[in-house]
Amino acid sequence: MAVEPRFDDAIHAPNRLRLCGLLRHVGDAEFAALRDTLDLSDANLSKTVKALVDLGYVRVRKEASLSRTDLRRTTTVCLTAAGRRAFDGHVAALQQLAAGVVG
Repeated sequence: MAVEPRFDDAIHAPNRLRLCGLLRHVGDAEFAALRDTLDLSDANLSKTVKALVDLGYVRVRKEASLSRTDLRRTTTVCLTAAGRRAFDGHVAALQQLAAGVVG
């Protein structure tokens, strides 16, 4: 299926772009792994994730951790189908821009 190039201002913000790019290739990831990989604070990653959740681009799942003895839950983040389409379209628009194609 062809991707429609579409520049997306909401994804273009650096932390959002990095998060979407990472999730696009891994499917889903735990919050802590995302935080460490992207070298963001908990607060900054939370804000970034919330913005993408509000757009319908990512989904968050909280579950009891099988590896923990306390009541804390793990948080897993994944791209939604809409998020994948938006990210792929944004990347295609950036590729057009880099190639000198104005659309």
